[in-house]
Amino acid sequence: MLAVAAVAYGWWLVGARRRGARWSGWRTLSFLLALVLFGLLQFGVVGRYDQLLRWAFTLRLALLFFAVPTFAALAAPVSLLRLGGPGRLAQLADRAMGSRPIRVLGNAIVAPVVGLVLFAVLLTPLAATIRESSAWAVAITVLVPVLGFGLLAPLSEPGVLRSSTFVTVEFLLAFVELLLDAVPGIVMRVTNHVLDGSLVHVVGQPWFPSPLEDQHLAGDLLWFIAEVADVPVLIMLFIRWQRTDRREARSVDALSDEEMEALTREHLQRRG
Repeated sequence: MLAVAAVAYGWWLVGARRRGARWSGWRTLSFLLALVLFGLLQFGVVGRYDQLLRWAFTLRLALLFFAVPTFAALAAPVSLLRLGGPGRLAQLADRAMGSRPIRVLGNAIVAPVVGLVLFAVLLTPLAATIRESSAWAVAITVLVPVLGFGLLAPLSEPGVLRSSTFVTVEFLLAFVELLLDAVPGIVMRVTNHVLDGSLVHVVGQPWFPSPLEDQHLAGDLLWFIAEVADVPVLIMLFIRWQRTDRREARSVDALSDEEMEALTREHLQRRG
C-alpha cells in the first residue's frame, strides 16, 4: 500500500509539472506525512503490540481513521490526478467523487454516526475477537483509512459543491461530532470493569498494564484523539463555506438587473 501510494502520487506530480501545472509543496509534504504515519503504525511499537494491548489497538485504529486520512485528504490526490494523471482515471475519480455514496459519506451529518459506530465496537466483547485476529488486522489496515478518506476527501476536494445553507448546517453538526466521537473513549475510561471480557494479563514486557489499566489507557487515548481530530475537520468545513459563499456571490453578481428582479419576485412569492 505504501509503495503503490507513493508511486502513484509521484507519477501524477511529475505529470502535472510536465503539463506546466503548479502544485503546492505543503500538499506533497502532507502526503509524505500520511505515508510516514501509516508506516509507523504498521511497523512501529503500535503495530507490534496491537493484537496484545488494548491501548495499542485503539491508538492504531484511531490514527488510521482520523490522522492518516486527514493528511492524505489535505494532499488532495484527486485534484493532483486531474492535473497530472491519466485522463480516463481522472474521469473515474470524478464520477466516484460525485457518486451518491461519497456524497452521503462526505457530509457532517453521516460522519459522526460512522465514527461513533466504529468506536462503539470497542465497548463490546467483539472488540477482543477483532483485536486478536490477524485477518481483522489486515482488514483494518486496508478499510479503515479508506473509510476515513471517504469521509474527509469531499471536504478538501474542490470538485464537490454544496449550497451555503447545507455547509452551514454541516458546520454546526461538526460541533456535535466533538461530543459523539469522544463518547466511546469516555465510557472506556470511567468504566471499572473490562468491557471486552478478555481478562488475561498480557505478559512479555515489564511495562505491560493490567487488563483494566490497559482499557483505561485506551480510553484516554481515544478520548484525546477524537477531540483533537475534529479540529482539522472544522477548518476544512470553514474553507468549504468560504468557497461556496464566493461561488454563490459570483453567480449573483453575474445576473442582470432584470434577472435579479425576477429572482427576488420569485423568492417573495415563494415565501408568501
